[in-house]
Amino acid sequence: MSEMQDYKSSLSDVESRKFETFSYLPEMDGDRIRKQVEYIVSKGWNPAVEHTEPENAMDHYWYMWKLPMFGETDVDRILAEADACHKAHPGNHVRLVGYDNYAQSKGAEMVVYRGNPV
Repeated sequence: MSEMQDYKSSLSDVESRKFETFSYLPEMDGDRIRKQVEYIVSKGWNPAVEHTEPENAMDHYWYMWKLPMFGETDVDRILAEADACHKAHPGNHVRLVGYDNYAQSKGAEMVVYRGNPV
């Protein structure tokens, strides 16, 4: 068996913190983020954009950016909303969520922009 890798992450080091599964993988480029949004749409999940300050990301609810985009299937529009949120709050983390209204839970969640810690 291969040796397990320790991901150095701590509350005291804001830049080291991990968020959701994808943060343990190499950073996603625009094409990979697009593929994840396409997956969310293909599952019929409702996309939503959330944001928060880096120092609050671990122990606070994230703020909603507008209402969830119920029924939205245009990948470009979804990505544009994430980008608009990032431009409005450049210091904040921005994540994209896919809500599964049948399971009444999040089907997907990923940070698409990382803000700069204070």
